[in-house]
Amino acid sequence: MKIQLTNRLLYGLLYLVSLLPLWALYGISDCMCFFVYRVIGYRKAVVLSNLGIAFPEKPLAERKAIAKQFYSNFTDSMLESIKLISAGPGLIDRMFVVDPNAFDVFSGTDKNIQIHALHNFNWEIVNQGVSREMSVPFLAVYQPIINPFFESLFKKIRSRFGTILIPANDFKNNFLPHQDQQYVIALVADQNPGNPAKAWWVNFFGKPAPFVTGPEKAARLRNTVVFFGNFYKIRRGLYTFVVEKITENPSSMQPGELTLRYIKYIEDKIRERPDNYLWSHRRWKHPFKPAYAALALEQLNLGEH
Repeated sequence: MKIQLTNRLLYGLLYLVSLLPLWALYGISDCMCFFVYRVIGYRKAVVLSNLGIAFPEKPLAERKAIAKQFYSNFTDSMLESIKLISAGPGLIDRMFVVDPNAFDVFSGTDKNIQIHALHNFNWEIVNQGVSREMSVPFLAVYQPIINPFFESLFKKIRSRFGTILIPANDFKNNFLPHQDQQYVIALVADQNPGNPAKAWWVNFFGKPAPFVTGPEKAARLRNTVVFFGNFYKIRRGLYTFVVEKITENPSSMQPGELTLRYIKYIEDKIRERPDNYLWSHRRWKHPFKPAYAALALEQLNLGEH
């Protein structure tokens, strides 16, 4: 009972905050950014370490400038996500813009479509915008939040305009009801794998990092049309989404080929807008072990599903 009351009070507080205009929320974000970056230094060592791995050629001052802008994007994203608790379609239209014909690439086929995206800002806004444009069921694979209150809150936010959420930790059971109908499924495919021994280890910005094998295996198994997707901030409060068709026949590709192309894609997109990526995400947290190498292509084999 006490937990329920606390959750209701917290939801009420967040809802009231969501009613504030964006200019006020961005003022709060500026204060939060200063506190998170300058005062408590939330994951600052991780962010700077990641930037040092990705951009060793950049001077420290430039990497620190990227980090500072990253934290601004990070706190903006937090406040924008709270805004989505009460935001209507009109606000989403003002915060998300794409070419009028951008979603035509998804039409003209009766095949299923898989989008491989990455941890960019602001995925919550982009999910809202994309889901409103889809003419077929839009599925999004996500990592559940450990805290029950925030898991429930973000499930509500993310599904407001029709997105069907598929928890990654129970993908097979949650995907079954949708597998026999046409769909578009989005995956943030640079997620760290739960078991690094069952991942495919590839150089990412020159350092070995584990990548999940599921997205490629699923694409090749079902022979879905594969797109890579990139979203980013045009200016404060305005985001866009761009996709690139990679293949209509992934089953004809060699094991690992799709993943290698995806890694090259996200490296290129990160270099274009380095502050737009989630650098507090510990991409290189698992050390490589020689024993992993023998399992690499085995995990990408279609027999493993």
